[in-house]
Amino acid sequence: MSNSSHNPPPPRLRWPRYGVDAPPLPALLGAAGTACLLAAGRRGPGRKTMATAGTVLLANTGIYLHTTLHGKQRVWRRELDNARLKGDERLLDLGCGRGAVLIEAARRLPRGRAVGVDLWSKDQSGNRPEATLANAAAAGVADRVDVHTADMTALPFADGSFDIVTSALAIHNIPSSQGRYRAVDEAMRVLRPGGHLLIADFWPMAKKYAAHMGHGTLRGLGPGYWYGGPWLGITLLHAVKEH
Repeated sequence: MSNSSHNPPPPRLRWPRYGVDAPPLPALLGAAGTACLLAAGRRGPGRKTMATAGTVLLANTGIYLHTTLHGKQRVWRRELDNARLKGDERLLDLGCGRGAVLIEAARRLPRGRAVGVDLWSKDQSGNRPEATLANAAAAGVADRVDVHTADMTALPFADGSFDIVTSALAIHNIPSSQGRYRAVDEAMRVLRPGGHLLIADFWPMAKKYAAHMGHGTLRGLGPGYWYGGPWLGITLLHAVKEH
């Protein structure tokens, strides 16, 4: 287990804790929903409208929190199982955050290596390398996990270094389309010929990545990966690097 940031040893946890994606958003949804329901409790016109709006907003909050705390992990467990890993592969997770995908992958790599890179932005609560390493230790896979502070548009790895590259809701955070396409190109560069690329992102973004690459299949990941509703559902781009 390594950490290129040279931070203190990670704290001990009883089980992994992956935090909340974009925490201000569910907080805002929940606050708005509560405000609408409080307004609906007052006398006056528009009570039914406010009650309906509040119910919808709180339902969206609940779906969002279910996805970020449970749903996405279930989806990635399924997708990693479907990848039929042999157990000795080298896997790279772009924008690994606190390790939800990285650690699920590491569980399937008893003789392999799971490597995560991130710039540790505030897009996820408690996002820092120490948290990722602590989660790896809690999951019992610290011996096969490496974490690096690195930019996914300029990866510090040689060509063909990995058998599989994953990314979950990370590439869209790059502000420019050129930067996002560079990240996709870098992912393909570090893949070995015949290696697999799995990118989960919002549908418009995933569609653009596929168009940029000129190949790959797109598939919706279902209600378990809805951030509030189907309008913020996640699509998986799967591509295989040509020999």
